[in-house]
Order: sequence, then C-alpha cells, then structure tokens
Amino acid sequence: MQRIKPVTFSPPIELDFNTLFPFALDEFQQQAIAALDAGKSVVVCAPTGSGKTLIGEYAIYQALRRGRRVFYTTPLKALSNQKLRDFRDRFGAEQVGLLTGDVSINRDAPILVMTTEIFRNMLYGTPIGEVGTSLIGVEAVVLDECHYMNDRQRGTVWEESIIYCPPDIQLVALSATVDNSDQLTDWLNEVHGATELIYSDHRSVPLQFHFGTGKGLLPLLNPSGKGIHPSLKQKKGAKGGAPKQEPANLPFIVSQLQQRNMLPAIYFIFSRKDATTPSKS
Repeated sequence: MQRIKPVTFSPPIELDFNTLFPFALDEFQQQAIAALDAGKSVVVCAPTGSGKTLIGEYAIYQALRRGRRVFYTTPLKALSNQKLRDFRDRFGAEQVGLLTGDVSINRDAPILVMTTEIFRNMLYGTPIGEVGTSLIGVEAVVLDECHYMNDRQRGTVWEESIIYCPPDIQLVALSATVDNSDQLTDWLNEVHGATELIYSDHRSVPLQFHFGTGKGLLPLLNPSGKGIHPSLKQKKGAKGGAPKQEPANLPFIVSQLQQRNMLPAIYFIFSRKDATTPSKS
C-alpha cells in the first residue's frame, strides 16, 4: 500500500473551546475530555445518540489547534463516507480527506477518515512502538464502533491496530455495545498505554418498544417493562391452537407511525438485494 507523504502543517490554530459546544456537556463527555487533556487514551461506552462523536470531535479540535493530524476510523465504507460529509460541514472541505479500499480523497488532510482495515494496513511493516511514515504528525486515532473487536472474522483488525499503534498516539475508542469494556480497557493499558474507561447508560431519548400487526402498532412490553403486553398474548382458538396474528405490511406501518407523529423513521433491511428491490407490499 502506498504510504502517505510527510505533511508540513501551518502554524497551530487558536480555538475558543468555550464556543465549540454551546450547550451543557453530559458528565461522561466531561470525563472523557478531562482524560484526553491529561494525555490518556479513552474507551467510551455510551448509548447510541448520547453524544459519543463529540468526544472524537474534541480530539480533532485539539489536534488542529496544535497543527497535527487525526485519523478517524470506521468499520464500513458507508460510515466513512458519512463521516467525510459530516466533518466537511464541521471543519471545512479542505481539512478533511477520505481513504478507503477504492477511494482516495485529499489523503494529506489533517483529518483523514478511513476504514479500520486501511489503518491496520498502514501499520504493517512498522515495528511495534515506532512511528512509520504514514503516522507522522498524527496525534490521535478515533476507533469508531470499536465493538467490532468482538467480531470473529474482523476482530483481529482492531486488535492489531491497537497493538501496532505507537503509545504516544492517543486512542479514542467509541462504542455503544462493548460487553467487556473493563477487560478491553485493562488490555489497552497493558499494550498501548494509560487508558481510562468512560461509561454511561443514560439515554437522552428513552427507548420505547412496539410491535406491528395488521391491527396497528401495539406496545411490546407491559407497563412494568418486565413482560409481553397482554394485548399481544395469543389466546387459544376453538381447536386449542393459537390464532395467527394478522401480518402488517410496510405502507400500513408507515401510516401508523405518521398518525402517531413518529416520522421520520429508519427502516433496517439486512439484505442488499431486498434493499434495492421495490417492495411488493
């Protein structure tokens, strides 16, 4: 893989951090920022939508202020493309680049978004603990969605990225679903350097669960949250069997969401073929 040429940066950028985030930060965000300011790496575990990306953005601001670089890694090309757009809006197009298996855009930019495999490949051929050509000027590496480390097929990519990353580069590991976060943090302390676990289970927007049938949207859980709602329990028919629930098609569910002022909504399909084929319902 072609190495990144050494980059000459302009003088450090002076930033007013009091205006960067014009709102009160949550406690876990304050803790993570304090750890980064102390020179530590962090493992941040917090629910989706709680504001973990802000911590990665803080690491970017700090690097820009010092005239240095940040690598922002994601597990998916689609997510890397999304981050490219977001960071261009946030920091300016000239400050952000993209590096995936088939695309290279502004690769010498101070903020370089890439897939985690690309970052791991950069580290190949570099002795552990040393800074290769590709990491010159890099202050921090953000490992977004780091729960992929638990993936049987791809988890070694994250492990190797952490092991080979020089200890003077801060790691910002972000995830909502790391079950063994304590063990992960202990391991990072051992193989990389001082790392602090930042954990939060607070949700700014509480989750509500519903079940869709041909009769509409019904609460999935009973009011106590510890069992299936009685309206969903199937009663036995005349011959002793449970009657089938009438299925609900997508247009009907969307209409139900619209009536409850619950749009816009995201519809997850776990097949690329089904996602590109018009629905027959």
